Amino acid sequence: MIAPGYRVTVALPTRNEAGGIAKVVEQVRPYADEILVVDGHSTDATRDLAAAAGARVVLDGGRGKGDGIRTALEQATGEVVVFFDADGSHEPHDIPNLLAPLSLGKADLVVASRALGGSDEFRMNFEHFLRQMGSDFATWIVNVRWRASLTDIQNGFRAGLRSRLLDLHLNANHFDVEEEMIMKALKKGLRVVEVPSHEYERQWGRSKLATSAGWRFLVRLAREMV
Repeated sequence: MIAPGYRVTVALPTRNEAGGIAKVVEQVRPYADEILVVDGHSTDATRDLAAAAGARVVLDGGRGKGDGIRTALEQATGEVVVFFDADGSHEPHDIPNLLAPLSLGKADLVVASRALGGSDEFRMNFEHFLRQMGSDFATWIVNVRWRASLTDIQNGFRAGLRSRLLDLHLNANHFDVEEEMIMKALKKGLRVVEVPSHEYERQWGRSKLATSAGWRFLVRLAREMV
């Protein structure tokens, strides 16, 4: 087992990531008992390339990243699920750092923090300024509401105990699933911790998250605050 006491599934939510999905599967292989590619109905060769690289491939319902996260939790065979983006932006060598608090019984959910590890994605332009301000605001609100001390609630790179995450009954269909997972975990009194991790620029393909979709995060924030 990769994490003592636990079988680990590394889940890769994907959609049109043929440019590098095989590379990512190879990168995470040393840290996974199972590699699960959850495909959001790609129109390129993502599924075929992932299967050829040795991943187990399943389709989600085609409704967005949140749908992919739920499908991963339902389909995973590991007691621990690591969520890892398929665009080349995450550092695979940091996976053991996420697994350690879970293996030691010190956490239920571990999030890789870009605030602590840095990000190559941030640029000093208006669009990225808006994104960062929105992310910082959401993190501040969550910390105040649940007396937490988190620094990055929107990073998709995270690991958690599958049984605990299934019990959250996630319902977001889009990228706000990351916020939803954190807030519902805190509501239930789960132990949420962070570890530093550096984010790289997307290595291939196109981002699926438009800045104009930021309203979804605000709506999710207001909904879960109640």
